[in-house]
Amino acid sequence: MAHPKRKHSHARTHKKRTHQKVHSPSLVKCSQCKKPKPKNMVCPFCGYYKNKEIIKIEPKENKKKKRQG
Repeated sequence: MAHPKRKHSHARTHKKRTHQKVHSPSLVKCSQCKKPKPKNMVCPFCGYYKNKEIIKIEPKENKKKKRQG
């Protein structure tokens, strides 16, 4: 296996790594609830995708209501 003859400088190493960065996910507004959601995925808030209900999401109950009842 080949081995480098000399050590790469820090600048050269960092130049090589400039493209290895984290990208933020692209978000779009949901057509139903207008909240941001990932592209090409079912909305986690309302359960709609392309104006069709794919999954039924029930609203969460408040903790205070559960404690009283």
